[in-house]
Amino acid sequence: MEYTIRPTRLEDMEGFNALRRMPGVFENTLGLPSERVQRNIDGFQAMGPDDHNFVAVLADGTVIGTAGLRVCPSPRMRHVGNVGLFVHTEYQNMGVGTALLKTLLDLADNWLMLVRVELEVFADNQRAIQLYEKLGFETEGRKRMSCVRNGRYADELLMARIRPGAGG
Repeated sequence: MEYTIRPTRLEDMEGFNALRRMPGVFENTLGLPSERVQRNIDGFQAMGPDDHNFVAVLADGTVIGTAGLRVCPSPRMRHVGNVGLFVHTEYQNMGVGTALLKTLLDLADNWLMLVRVELEVFADNQRAIQLYEKLGFETEGRKRMSCVRNGRYADELLMARIRPGAGG
């Protein structure tokens, strides 16, 4: 399977929205089933210099994964970034998520000089947790009953990765 990872474009928003609403992906996001493409377009157009988003796309333009990194805007936290990631159900466990996250970590480490990259993940999303741990993230805490998912309250884990060799 061949795909390209590149910065997100406006024309990706329809595929981005379809991906976010896909069964098997949607349950692990904080989106709503009623989310419209225009909301994604508005979010894309509102991105600033601290927002870095990438997509994994097939040759025909199908969006099969997306990942974003937002640098904290506070002057005292400019060394911190927050990531989000999701992958099309038919392309999970095929290295797409790893490639997208490595793209974000390269940007964070080698271009933005971030020291800390953090994320939140549903506590029962074992595949995602294993991916994050494989790339150096560690669980720092649990937010109990922090989100609604499928009519129930769900826990999230707080995970972070400190840049190797960053000191502290």
